[in-house]
Amino acid sequence: MLNTGERNQSEKGREIGAVIANAVNFARDLGNEPANVMTPSRMVQEAVRVAKESGLKFEILDEHEIRKLKMGGILGVAQGSHEPPHLIILEKQVRNPKKTICLVGKGITFDTGGISIKPAKDMEKMKYDMMGAAAVIAAMKAISQLDLPFHVIGITPVCENLPSQKPQRPGDVVIAYNKKSVEVINTDAEGRLILMDALSFAEKFKPDAIIDLATLTGAVAATFGDKCIGLMSNDRKLVERVIEAGEKTSERCWELPLWEEYLDMIKGDIADFRNVGSGFAGTITAGKFLEQFVPNDTPWAHLDIAGVAWSDSQKPFTPKGPTGAGIRLLIQLLRDWK
Repeated sequence: MLNTGERNQSEKGREIGAVIANAVNFARDLGNEPANVMTPSRMVQEAVRVAKESGLKFEILDEHEIRKLKMGGILGVAQGSHEPPHLIILEKQVRNPKKTICLVGKGITFDTGGISIKPAKDMEKMKYDMMGAAAVIAAMKAISQLDLPFHVIGITPVCENLPSQKPQRPGDVVIAYNKKSVEVINTDAEGRLILMDALSFAEKFKPDAIIDLATLTGAVAATFGDKCIGLMSNDRKLVERVIEAGEKTSERCWELPLWEEYLDMIKGDIADFRNVGSGFAGTITAGKFLEQFVPNDTPWAHLDIAGVAWSDSQKPFTPKGPTGAGIRLLIQLLRDWK
């Protein structure tokens, strides 16, 4: 029989588990909706509802404000859709926080590939291209309920990537929030374009660390299947924290290198960078691209969840479809942060 202390500890564990499980299921619900329902504006509505219910501060930047901030990546990707883009900012404020952490999530509510259009096979699954954003919004909900002693900001750009009469074209050049220029070689490499603005915008909060989650590359699934998350980082201590949290939560990560030699593969001829490399090392060059937009001297980790954010079959720990990948890891990371 458990004594009183053991019962209290067991009940506390049950309550924490319920909060995390509800957050994961919430993200799965978002990802399960069809793209004509879970539009960028609907994502905004869900984020605002979470903020109000959880006591989070929130700010929603509309297309006019995004244009005013000169976030060329978000604007370029969204220009092919009649749905306007938004930048969702959720903030958990605490007195005397131990750390300030920014969580950034990719929110492409449907990805056709744009002009560089994807094959028809499995394109219907591209409704899950917003699972990075869903994970961040859901994690912010859980972080608030668990009352962790951190100042945490969730930043999620949301838009669609569609062909139209006025789409982004291969060869276009866009300017990021941090003034770096990018030549768009492939419009299907759109996630990194919206993330480059969100990552550089995070500097506003002077974070001690930034973690981004994104269904970023098919190459990560080709490398790891659905067995682990591709991890890249500019900080050894943060890598260790993320890997440890992933091992505890069965959301395993494997680190890939970000050597400077990979930067040569994405340097531009008519702009600072190209949004894709030569076709080799696709996951790494995508991470190396993102690194160029991380605020100087800020520890950062990139989690490519493209291989694990969707399951083609039911498993003991997840149903078929969106998995809510990364949420358990993020919460464990913060719970263990010393």
